[in-house]
Amino acid sequence: MSEKRTASVAQLVGLLDTLRKECPWDARQTHASLRPHLLEETYEVLEALDNLDEETGEGVADLQEELGDLLFQVVFHARVAQDAGRFDLADVANGIYDKLRLRHPHVFAPEGEDVVQVDGPDEVIANWDRIKKQEKGRDSVLDGIPRELPALAGAAKVVRRSAALGFCPEEPAVGLSEGLATADDLGKLLLALVGWGQEQGWDAEDVLRGTVAEYAQNVRDAETAAAADSLDLADADDVVRQKYWKK
Repeated sequence: MSEKRTASVAQLVGLLDTLRKECPWDARQTHASLRPHLLEETYEVLEALDNLDEETGEGVADLQEELGDLLFQVVFHARVAQDAGRFDLADVANGIYDKLRLRHPHVFAPEGEDVVQVDGPDEVIANWDRIKKQEKGRDSVLDGIPRELPALAGAAKVVRRSAALGFCPEEPAVGLSEGLATADDLGKLLLALVGWGQEQGWDAEDVLRGTVAEYAQNVRDAETAAAADSLDLADADDVVRQKYWKK
């Protein structure tokens, strides 16, 4: 199986080598020109996932095809970088290999240390965020969240990461969350709020983006204030955390 995978990837890389040399369209592509294609293929993978029935396997052929299209985009970008003398596909693969080993200390023991013990998935995520912050030399747990994310996806990222510091958004207004028992209920409420916002002349995407930005700034301000006191909020209790919230 390993040899088959290696041969298949090499075959795809070889195909792109030929296309870059002999196809005028492929030869002229750059990272920037490929950007819309990468975005389109990503959304097509997501659509295939939405249509996939994991129990029966229905839709698996479409998913395989769309993953292939997305893989081609990765290989293509690596080839563009290779042609510019920057990095190649092997560098990309080695980079993600090293990163995943480092960020799974509960599976792969850090050099000279024992395997880290974790109680469950939540602690795995917390360790991942902590290691990533150290790797990137970031000042905030919110650093690195793409600005291009849709507002709702960005909000989910901000909420999840800020939860590692013990912060969470305010509870919904009284009565707003009553009767919400399923994810479908939440979806209907969100849809209704979008419609209500339009009636008021408000764009839900812009409104949420602004609110998330304000919340994120409060998180960053709390981190900065705590850091000035040589304190990591991830290690603090709720009383201490609230001291720095909107300080």
